[in-house]
Amino acid sequence: MSLLVKICGLSTRETLQTALDAGADMVGFVFFPPSPRHISLETARELGSRAKGRAVKVALTVDADDATLENIVETLRPDILQLHGKETTARLRDIKAKFGLPLMKALPVETSADLAPLPGYAAVADSILFDARAPKDATRPGGLGEPFDWHLLENLDLKLPYMVSGGLHADNVTEALRVTRAGGVDVSSGVESAPGVKDPEMIKAFIRAARATQPSSPLPVNGERSAAQRAGG
Repeated sequence: MSLLVKICGLSTRETLQTALDAGADMVGFVFFPPSPRHISLETARELGSRAKGRAVKVALTVDADDATLENIVETLRPDILQLHGKETTARLRDIKAKFGLPLMKALPVETSADLAPLPGYAAVADSILFDARAPKDATRPGGLGEPFDWHLLENLDLKLPYMVSGGLHADNVTEALRVTRAGGVDVSSGVESAPGVKDPEMIKAFIRAARATQPSSPLPVNGERSAAQRAGG
């Protein structure tokens, strides 16, 4: 099974088109106002229609309520919901029951202790995204361009498909995959010339670098391939 590459935080036609043409498997759209990558529902509708059938559409939210999720699902028609906040396992169950979509739960990692919630999330989510823990004074989640210690995942015993994120770019994605043996990689700030501003050449370089790496036993993120096939008719 080939590696899955996700370009997240896309907000313009041009950069979305670049990601699609370069062969991104998944494209992520951020619905979180504090983020410089946040997009409106109107923009989401347009970009979602352009991505349909070409890549898996992922909606990233942070502790969103049902009304917010309903608007996003109705407008974007995402294939996957990426939950990037402090959602509990009970909240994951509620979202899955209400919306019937595959869930990707982001888990912030800084030390081995941060992996403690993993079994609970793995029992409900369809896939896990390991991301760097945000600095204490941060106003939004994620590593904000900084990677975590990938060696924390070296002896990971997880049957659930998983991806890695946080501080990835074209020059370090090979090492990240070698250490973690993840089935997919997720990049946002690592393909930007400024916060929220995607760079087409950096997008292409990242996808090339990721594709040149073949993990020993990559795991597909549950639902992505089938969702892409459904979207493609």
